[in-house]
Amino acid sequence: MISNPHLFFAEVSLDLSRREFQAGIEKLELCAEQFTSSYLFHLLYAKALLGLRRTTLASEYFRKCCTIAPANQVAWRELATIQVSTNEEEPSVVAVQFDPVMDELEQLSAALMNFEPMKTSETSDPTSIVEQKKPFSDDTSIAVPTETLANLFTSQGAYKKAIKIYTYLIQLKPQNATQYQEEIDSLLEHL
Repeated sequence: MISNPHLFFAEVSLDLSRREFQAGIEKLELCAEQFTSSYLFHLLYAKALLGLRRTTLASEYFRKCCTIAPANQVAWRELATIQVSTNEEEPSVVAVQFDPVMDELEQLSAALMNFEPMKTSETSDPTSIVEQKKPFSDDTSIAVPTETLANLFTSQGAYKKAIKIYTYLIQLKPQNATQYQEEIDSLLEHL
């Protein structure tokens, strides 16, 4: 068991930079079970395999990296490089699997690059306070009926609106229908 993964991965990375790919693979294989979901483990293993010209297997490990951390571009670039390059031992080009999530993200990114928000022009005449305080009609639908809103309407004397809210609430919360009906009856007396 590796006590300090950072030092371990640094040591393997040093092996790979020295082109000691087989030594790196051997070290990684000793602790493979400990790092089954580690992006860095799979990335280093793939790079070691790539150094040994085992392109197909390296591609599989790069794909695992892309699955573990899809936003990290290192493995994606490596896969793209493998796709473009050909190998003497493996004359066929390794194809990168289509990833619908990444494809959608790329399309969204392209759309956002061309996005321009609507330009609005402000007039010098803001809505007057009188108009802002003007109540909406009793026939206007209320998107979120709540008891608090019904109480607010009652305190403002907007009894028809409060009755409308309680009627909605009876449908939404039938367990409280008796209480709401009593409120409606009370409000009807004020009309």
